[in-house]
Amino acid sequence: MGFSGVMLKAMGRAFTAELSFNLLSIRVLSAKVLSISTLSLTLLSVSALGTSMVQAASEESLPGLSIEPLAENVYLHQSFQRVEGFGLVSANGLVVVNQGKAFIVDTPWSETDTAALVDWISVKGYQLVGSVSTHSHEDRTAGIGWLNAQSIATFASELTNQILHESKKPLANHPFALPQASLFDGKLEAFYPGGGHAKDNLVVWLPQSNILFGGCLVRSLDSTSLGYTGEAVLAEWPTSATKVLAKYPDVELVVPGHGNTGDKQLLIHTQALAETGAKQASAK
Repeated sequence: MGFSGVMLKAMGRAFTAELSFNLLSIRVLSAKVLSISTLSLTLLSVSALGTSMVQAASEESLPGLSIEPLAENVYLHQSFQRVEGFGLVSANGLVVVNQGKAFIVDTPWSETDTAALVDWISVKGYQLVGSVSTHSHEDRTAGIGWLNAQSIATFASELTNQILHESKKPLANHPFALPQASLFDGKLEAFYPGGGHAKDNLVVWLPQSNILFGGCLVRSLDSTSLGYTGEAVLAEWPTSATKVLAKYPDVELVVPGHGNTGDKQLLIHTQALAETGAKQASAK
């Protein structure tokens, strides 16, 4: 074999060795990439599982929906959520009954509790014919989408629906014009006194029982502040409370949006808190 042949043979062996080394490197690199990918997926799965467990634990730690008689043919429902800065908060709503039919004033604070309330109404033998939400916040409207899906009539003011639309949240399927609307065959009267806790807050009057559902416009007697005011109309709140007092002088029972029920002293207390809040806001 000549010199050229020897060189060619040596070059061939070197090329084969280099090719083998490169293939080995590719296999090692692929294995590393696969291991890293598997580890990443495992970590993501663990993270997702942890988040789900935390969310589930948080939901499980909330008290369940509470329903109790308030007056003849009127029930108080309470649902709960944890609110940053306020801790565990209860939200009040009503179920009003007439001749075997039922109407919800403010949905519970979640779809789960809304479904539970509807189940309770069904078990009691009542036919649910509708709901009204007294403003756009979730403690009043969280169940609207679920009720819509069950083909149940949902009512809210046009202003509330406008705010829900801007927030990309489910809309009530029966909007009504302000300042007043008769609902549930005249058994309920929704009234808009002006801004307060929110620019769209309503109160609901039950003429047969002289009960006023004040919603979040009205504060409970043990409240020492106006609560959440991030979307409040502080300048209007005192006047709105005065309008409610003047419109319903015969009120016997007042239900605030949060906290214990009481008599018209809740309206007077709210008026005083609102006047203080309005003065503090104007002084800033």
